[in-house]
Amino acid sequence: MKNDTPGQPNINMISSGSTLSGTLHTKSDLRVSGTVDGKVNAEGKCIVSESGLVKGDLQAKEADIAGTVEGEVSVSNKLILRKTAKVAGDIATKTLMVEEGAQIDGSCKMGDPSAQPAKKSASTDNKDFKKTTGSPS
Repeated sequence: MKNDTPGQPNINMISSGSTLSGTLHTKSDLRVSGTVDGKVNAEGKCIVSESGLVKGDLQAKEADIAGTVEGEVSVSNKLILRKTAKVAGDIATKTLMVEEGAQIDGSCKMGDPSAQPAKKSASTDNKDFKKTTGSPS
């Protein structure tokens, strides 16, 4: 749906009592107060209200979670976890704010992915290594 009014944001809403099954992709903001049974990909901000439930991975530019996400959360900018938030999955975000009481069952990686140092290889190159003994051959 195209917004013809300049300056007003487009906000998609999954209302309380509603269930959406499948992958949800939006170029604008999203508010989930009902249930999404599948992946969520929002190019804008994703808000999961206290009554909201996402049963799948959530990917967004920004996210504000007060409800439940059962899947990985990947946010390219800022992620806010409110005191009622429950995340059962790994989190990757540039910036994280967690209110006291929020629950995370998974790992968390923070920072700008483009600023991360390159990983060093753990393998060693043994081509030029020669074992020597006390007696020459």
